Amino acid sequence: MKIERINNYTDVRFSEVVLKQHGAFLVDGEPFGFEIISTNSAVVHMSEKDCPNELIDDFRYYAEHITKFYREDGTLIREYPAVVLFKVSLRDIQPSQFYIDEDKLKAVSSFIGKPEDVIIPLVEYNNRYISADGHTRLALAVSLGFDEIMGFTTELNDIIVAFAEEAKKRNILSPYDLKIVSRSEYEVVWNKFCDEFLEEYQ
Repeated sequence: MKIERINNYTDVRFSEVVLKQHGAFLVDGEPFGFEIISTNSAVVHMSEKDCPNELIDDFRYYAEHITKFYREDGTLIREYPAVVLFKVSLRDIQPSQFYIDEDKLKAVSSFIGKPEDVIIPLVEYNNRYISADGHTRLALAVSLGFDEIMGFTTELNDIIVAFAEEAKKRNILSPYDLKIVSRSEYEVVWNKFCDEFLEEYQ
């Protein structure tokens, strides 16, 4: 089984909402779209084929707080144990990323309206939290004037810690320090950097 995540906003096989939420996937070429509808739930838009468990697991890699998955008719497909959410100050979060893609920032702004909409996976480390993902949402929270967002703890990961330490060296000490760049620049200053950093780290 080949699972591919779609990372653009123009694929006509998916709705605009699904694309902007980064919930578009292909399974052996068949489109499956996850549309987040609440703090812990998502609707799966799919063809006549059933949604593979492996696909839900892949989606939850990016959205671990989503624990209930429904078909379009409201039938429950799969449910996981609830994830405990808590409020956290933006100033208490150490990013593990440096740059934000301005196109993705615009997409994320379409479904974030209040602090409770920003839900971030966090790693506890040295009496602070490291953001394991969700940096675009954090940057948007800053631009919207939020002081706090929602978080949940996830497993400590040595690579995330290494990225966070690199962020500190670059004076990226909180979400207020994240730098917004164009999509083309992001490909170079972040994606290319990640490839080289991971190669060296391993």
